Amino acid sequence: MIRILLVDDESLVRAGLRTILESAEDLRVVAEAEDGSLVPDALARHRPDVVLMDVRMPRVDGLEALRRVMADDNPPPVVMLTTFDLDAYIFEALRLGATGFLLKDTPPRDLISAMRVVARGEAMLSPPVTKRLLDHYTGLRVADRAEQATKLLADLTPREREVLAEVARGSSNAQIGRELYLSEATVKAHVSRVMAKLGVANRVQAALVGRDAGLLDPS
Repeated sequence: MIRILLVDDESLVRAGLRTILESAEDLRVVAEAEDGSLVPDALARHRPDVVLMDVRMPRVDGLEALRRVMADDNPPPVVMLTTFDLDAYIFEALRLGATGFLLKDTPPRDLISAMRVVARGEAMLSPPVTKRLLDHYTGLRVADRAEQATKLLADLTPREREVLAEVARGSSNAQIGRELYLSEATVKAHVSRVMAKLGVANRVQAALVGRDAGLLDPS
């Protein structure tokens, strides 16, 4: 059973999300919060496996709430909700450690699938959305980020660079395995080592570093 904490200031949105999520036998909403200030207490009381949280809330917003989640000794993966596919808040959320984001009009089947993917420890961004995010993000302070990212990649082996390039393309572990002729278990091990060497919390952050370092053609 995947235990989920819903955080959104709109009660109707929370009710709709709960209905969708709990239509799946393996998903359960264990708690709801209408404001980011309530998130730390909900985490302590219910220990959810996944947090599904709105970015924009009127008092304590999703970014500040995300900071508080990441301060936990063992933070669960956090998926941010947004109305826009290129919301400026999302880029800061990814830097803070969010596993990914969903649009509020995401089809129910995809929402349910995303919770399962995130609970397994993987990022849930689809390749097209990942590409749009990364393409947009590379337009911000490119020179400064490129220098820092290049230094971070210095400790990676050639194979780890190949794996990181695929992660930056939004490929899943299975897709990376097919592309590089590796087993999924081997890919997972490589991804874990890459994230450890880069000092990032999840594969979305690793993808941003890879893109910053020029592993992909920016066009």
